Amino acid sequence: MPMHVRPLTPTIGAVIEGVDLAQGVSADLAAALRQELLKHQVLFFEGQDLTPVQHRDFAARFGALHTHPLYPGVPEAPELFTLDNHAGNPTDNDAWHTDVTFIETPPMGSILHARLLPPNGGDTIWASMKAAYEALSPTLRSFLETLDAVHDFARGFPQRGIVANAAGADKHAQALAEHPPVLHPVVRTHPETGEDALFVNFGFTERIKGLRRKESDAILHMLFEHVTRPEFQVRWRWTPNAIAFWDNRITQHYAVNDYLPARRVMIRATILGERPYHRSRRPAEALAAE
Repeated sequence: MPMHVRPLTPTIGAVIEGVDLAQGVSADLAAALRQELLKHQVLFFEGQDLTPVQHRDFAARFGALHTHPLYPGVPEAPELFTLDNHAGNPTDNDAWHTDVTFIETPPMGSILHARLLPPNGGDTIWASMKAAYEALSPTLRSFLETLDAVHDFARGFPQRGIVANAAGADKHAQALAEHPPVLHPVVRTHPETGEDALFVNFGFTERIKGLRRKESDAILHMLFEHVTRPEFQVRWRWTPNAIAFWDNRITQHYAVNDYLPARRVMIRATILGERPYHRSRRPAEALAAE
C-alpha cells in the first residue's frame, strides 16, 4: 500500500497512512516524510507498534538525538524518555511550549509514541508559529524581527517543580549548572523552508533582551496569548500506539491535562537541530551551508 497523506487542517497537521514504521524506514521514505513534515509541520501515524529501539532508530533517521537532563530514560534506548502521568505524578506539560529551547541548538523535531492512554481525554494540541507570525501586523513583525529573547531552563523546570522533585535535587542542580540561559531570535527563519515564524514560548522564554522588564512582559504576554488562537491549531485525539512527529522549529504544543486520576504513558525521542537565526542576522555557519 503506497503512502497516503491526509491533511487535517489547511494550516497544520496531516495523518500519514499506508506506512508501517516497525518494518524500518528507508532513505527514500525518510526523505518523503521530511518533505511532508516541512509542509504540514506535524505528522500523525496510527497503529504503530514500535519497540523503544525501533522508535529510537526511526528518530535517528532525521538527526542526532538529545538526551533530556531530567526525565527518566528508557532502559532499552536511553536516548528516549518516558512521560508517565497519573494522580501521583501529574503532568507539567499543560502549558504552551516548544521543546528544549533552553539549549543553543534546540531540537528540529520530536517523535512521541502513545503507550498507555486514559479512557477519555489526554489530547495534544499543536499550533503553527508560521501562521501566528503571519497573522501579526507588518509593523509589529518588523519590530519583532530585530529582537532576541532569553530562554531559561530554570523557568521551565523550577527547583520545586514536579519534574525537578521527581528527578531529585542533585540531578536538578547538575542540569541547572549545565544549562545557563541562552539567547534566540524572537522571529526565527526556518533553515530548510526559509519561512519565518515566532520563536518565543511560555515554557522557556523569560524576557526580551534590550527592553525594560515591563515592556518585555507586555510583549511576551501578548505573544503567548496570540499563539493560542484556534485557527493556528490542530488537536490530536490519541489512539493506542499512535505517533506524532512534529517540526519543533516552527510549532508549539500543549498537553491537555483533563484525564487525571487516570494514567497516560508516552515515550519521546528528541532530534537535535541547529542554532536558530533570523534571515537579517544570519550566522556564518548558515551562510556557509548555502
